[in-house]
Amino acid sequence: MISPKRSVAALLIGVVAAAALLAMTPSAAQADTYKAISGAGSSWSSNAIAQWAVNVQQYGLKVNYASTGSSDGRNQFKNGTVDYAVSEIPYGIKDGGVVDSAPTVGYAYMPIVAGGTAFMYNLTSGGKQVTNLRLSGDVVIKIFTGKITSWNDKAIKKDNPGLDLPKRNIVPVVRSDGSGSTAQFSTWMSQEHPADWNSYCAAAGRPTPCGVTSNYPTIPGKGFIAQPNSQGVSGYVAQKANVGTITYVEYSYALKTGFPVAKILNKSGYYVEPTASNVAVGLLGAKINQDKGSAQYLTQILTGVYNNPDHRAYPLSSYSYMIIPTEISSSRSFTKDKGKSLSTFANYFLCEGQQQAEVLGYSPLPINLVNAGLSQVKRIPGTVSKAIDVKNCNNPTFSKDGTNTLAKNAPQPSACDKIGVTQCTVGTGGAKAVSTPTSANASGGGSGTTKSTAGKAGSGSSSAGSSSSGSSSGSDSSGAGSDGTASGSGSGSASSAGATGQGTLVSCDADSGVCSNVVALPVESDAGTGFGSKQWLMIGSVAALLALVFVPAAIGIAVAKKRGRR
Repeated sequence: MISPKRSVAALLIGVVAAAALLAMTPSAAQADTYKAISGAGSSWSSNAIAQWAVNVQQYGLKVNYASTGSSDGRNQFKNGTVDYAVSEIPYGIKDGGVVDSAPTVGYAYMPIVAGGTAFMYNLTSGGKQVTNLRLSGDVVIKIFTGKITSWNDKAIKKDNPGLDLPKRNIVPVVRSDGSGSTAQFSTWMSQEHPADWNSYCAAAGRPTPCGVTSNYPTIPGKGFIAQPNSQGVSGYVAQKANVGTITYVEYSYALKTGFPVAKILNKSGYYVEPTASNVAVGLLGAKINQDKGSAQYLTQILTGVYNNPDHRAYPLSSYSYMIIPTEISSSRSFTKDKGKSLSTFANYFLCEGQQQAEVLGYSPLPINLVNAGLSQVKRIPGTVSKAIDVKNCNNPTFSKDGTNTLAKNAPQPSACDKIGVTQCTVGTGGAKAVSTPTSANASGGGSGTTKSTAGKAGSGSSSAGSSSSGSSSGSDSSGAGSDGTASGSGSGSASSAGATGQGTLVSCDADSGVCSNVVALPVESDAGTGFGSKQWLMIGSVAALLALVFVPAAIGIAVAKKRGRR
């Protein structure tokens, strides 16, 4: 018989044992130690940020990001309505006669990812999709200033001696909002083709010299289409009915919508696309502000990229930056608790997150910018003090001697990518699996070469390729839009699937940019910062222990009371 005293003692022992076990197990409240953080800005970078935000949920981090455009992101950060911003250009740029003033509280720039501004297009010839278009810089500027208006223009034919191009109106699709993509593109136009760019800006009523602008000028009657953010311009071009359209957008969007991008002529006379490898090579020519005392520390000067003489260099390559707070102010809601979250997120994407850059359509940061970025993280109030050994980041650009491995091992362009030669038949961007036949130039300008190699798997020249469903309907004589600047719903619902160098299938959502099966090699993470299966297993064990202790004791008490009544 179990006495009431012994039953009570058993209960106390059970409670003490359970309490001790629970004390060793992180509770839900203890595990949820991160404050949610919110940011806004660049849609150019949003596919990478969205994926990283999904990845860190396993650590209990909630990272919100609104892809509203770089200009809006900078403004929101300056006004204190977001905890961080992302932009391709810094504060202080004079745009349309107005200077974008900097915040009055402390801030700093931190590089997050590299990439290429691509020219995604929707074009058919003879009822079949064109996937191997080539364009020189002179043709690009003339298309986006309305001087070249038909796809069968002789200047475009010169770039594409092996293609039978249709007599169809060209419809440039530009950003309707303030954007880093426009700023990057206009920086290139203003430096490399100032006469064409200034002439166009003057016609649009802008002061000249036009220089850099985040807001693309439009002229009524030119037939341009304006859409908000990168999702809007790429979604508009990706609609089957919009044959003849072309836009400037980060390469990632072409991959996930399954559409091709134009190969752009570089200074060495080769047409290249913005793969991770070609971007890495191009950015070897970038000049980074190394003055730690400068407000523009770690920002970029891209003149050397535009003129990089390497055969593999993509000329419109650049970095994107996160704007981070470096002090607490009563004028904003940023706290040290949020600083802990922001620094943890930054430590993740500067290290492990860079592994996923290539498959998402970007190029990983080189080791010098990763180290510089990690140093900037330490300036965030409330930062997590964590020693990160970059050797364990598994970044494909890193090497023992400090050189950029991705750039060093980048494949040379094919012979059919050289200027004056009949182009390669293989598709580009998200339409790599769709070849476009070519024929030798009857005038002798082409060599008749119609075969090409896609490069080594995983090298960047064959990354994230996909089969495209982008064949378009409509005759080859109609345009995709009416005269005048217009706006519409570029919702684009296409998705793409590609493969990493290891053959892993990757599928990206066309609206959110989030990809599934994006695999990164594991790196060390803080223990006890999440609430996962191990914690639930421990709770189950505690419950079982409590049942073993309480149930027999309770039965013993009940039996003792019943006998006592007798």
